[in-house]
Amino acid sequence: MVSSKVEDQASPAEAFRTRLGGPTPRLILGSALMLFLELALIRWLGANIVHLSYFTNFVLLGSFLGIGIGFLNSRRSRTLLPWTPVVLGLLVIAVRLFPVSIDRQGADVIFFTALKTTGPPAWVVLPAVFVLTAIVLAGPAEVVGRCFGQLPPLTAYRWDLVGSLVGIVLFSMLSFVWAPSYVWGSIVAVAFVLLIDGWQRWLAVLAGVAIIAALVIESTGAGVSWSPYYKITTQVVQGELGDRTYISVNGVPHQSMSPAEWKLTNASEVYGAPYARLGDAPLHNVLIVGAGSGSDVAIALLKGAEHVDAVDIDPRIMQIGVDGNPDHAYQDPRVTRHINDGRAFLERTNQKYDLILFALPDSLSLVSGASQIRLESFLFTQEALTSARDHLTDNGVFAMYNYYRQAWLVDRLGGTAVAAFGHAPCIDLFGGATAVVSVAKDEANQHCGPDNYTLPATYIEPASDNAPFLYYKGGMVPSIYLWALGSILVLSLLAVRIFGGPLRAMRPYADLFFMGAAFLLLETKNIATFALLFGTTWIVNAMVFAGVLVIVLAAVETTRRLRTPPLPVVFAGIAAALALAFAVPPDWLLGLSFTPRLIGAVLLAFLPIYLANIAFAKRFAACADSQSAFGINLLGAIVGGCLEYGALLTGYRNLLIVVAVLYLAAFLLKPKEALALTTRA
Repeated sequence: MVSSKVEDQASPAEAFRTRLGGPTPRLILGSALMLFLELALIRWLGANIVHLSYFTNFVLLGSFLGIGIGFLNSRRSRTLLPWTPVVLGLLVIAVRLFPVSIDRQGADVIFFTALKTTGPPAWVVLPAVFVLTAIVLAGPAEVVGRCFGQLPPLTAYRWDLVGSLVGIVLFSMLSFVWAPSYVWGSIVAVAFVLLIDGWQRWLAVLAGVAIIAALVIESTGAGVSWSPYYKITTQVVQGELGDRTYISVNGVPHQSMSPAEWKLTNASEVYGAPYARLGDAPLHNVLIVGAGSGSDVAIALLKGAEHVDAVDIDPRIMQIGVDGNPDHAYQDPRVTRHINDGRAFLERTNQKYDLILFALPDSLSLVSGASQIRLESFLFTQEALTSARDHLTDNGVFAMYNYYRQAWLVDRLGGTAVAAFGHAPCIDLFGGATAVVSVAKDEANQHCGPDNYTLPATYIEPASDNAPFLYYKGGMVPSIYLWALGSILVLSLLAVRIFGGPLRAMRPYADLFFMGAAFLLLETKNIATFALLFGTTWIVNAMVFAGVLVIVLAAVETTRRLRTPPLPVVFAGIAAALALAFAVPPDWLLGLSFTPRLIGAVLLAFLPIYLANIAFAKRFAACADSQSAFGINLLGAIVGGCLEYGALLTGYRNLLIVVAVLYLAAFLLKPKEALALTTRA
């Protein structure tokens, strides 16, 4: 049972009791606020600190530190909660008043960014974002921690999971309706006011008013709207042949919406090159991935396409095209719109195409919860181009174009085409690493231009579904990550020492630390697997997070209601489940139809999670200090988040080996008395 000394420190907890009753409703609200605020900060900071959308994992890690600090501080009488909305308000106002663009120059990792940067470098901005996020999350986490001190451990954990589910469902609903940022801020402000009582509630009210005002000004600005992925800004420029609309996302130029004839004659030869390489072959069916606001669709129609499947992952950008494309491409009856991830669409359709075009599908955001998976990561692997080849007619051509930034990336994509199609592609260069890579299913139907670029004898090997890091040149982990992760670990150790006391006193919960690291890595691996099997869309990502919470809740309820096997047996089950997941690579499931693929993915991904959380629940139920135990577990997740960057070197499949080693360490470090208690449970 939990030590009664925690309940003796009831003065801060009592201050928040009157408005919400007992600990259970406060725990649910605090947990919902933690999850909602974490997701909102990932989206909002990535949208306003230009290029931070490539580093949102640092916001996630900062959230884990803040939650851990909140749990550790909940054992003290001094409270952090009243000041956290104030810090959040200052953060929002500072970001709005002093825009920052992280300087991401260099060739080791390519980022599709703005050409100009302002403010301090990334090695300063990333740790600062990490610290401020931690401070903001510490307040609601402290509320949850105090409630943990007043309830039996598993009961508290159960309601924490319920609250987290409420938070993720609510944020997902807002994403579905493209809610602007001031709606998120209003929900956060109201939650803080409900959790804080006494005169300090006025701090939350004032901070909430400031937050909402700043976000209203942001989201009601000219041309500003929100999609489930980006903050989108449009600007219309008048021209002789019609208006041109420039679309920026998260502060970075992304697309231009212009008449098709103007693009073909005035913008660049890039847009016409894929059709020149196609020759005189008919265009019965065309697939355009990255259709966006419709300019490439209009060009395909102008070139004689009889039918176009237009695929884009962002519903808001496509709606901008529906409303404002000057050629009215999306109103044409020859066009079918699809809101989906391009790779997922390829895996689900049986249609054959005369032309498959990847038209500038460069996302400016990561899949939430994964440090290196971008929205288009699985679109440019060798397996993806092989799938594109299989969807071509006998006379069909595949093409992709972009401003690729570095010559080595053009070579890598050309080499990927060689690996997928079995012969060299046509490569048209237009300066500045702008290129069109075109390859016919049958080399005899390939019509390369007179200035065709020939691939060098050696180039970087293609990206794969196991390591979908197209824009990573290879070698060691980039220095920008090493410096930032090193800073995160140092800051985390200092915070734990300050709020948790001597590290030696936490030694009894070392096993929970390793469980936290292993679980975060396992969750990340599953995010990558589901992104490959079902797409990188926001709804797939949200369903994975919600599914993980449901499975964890099921494990807790199993432990509460049933007699579970001894811990050695459970850990043996974890090892077997991890071995099974390692033995069945995701590409085996990719060839299955949707239903068996879903069943296989759920079993392989969630079985080890279920068993791991039975082990955690049994161990957690035996803890004398649930606040310290849960806090240390969350801090272990920070280490797991740092280890996830190792996927750059090992690929995602080998992360399962690291997960197995971490769970083995947790089992070996488990105190003997805890093992005896959990064995009798």
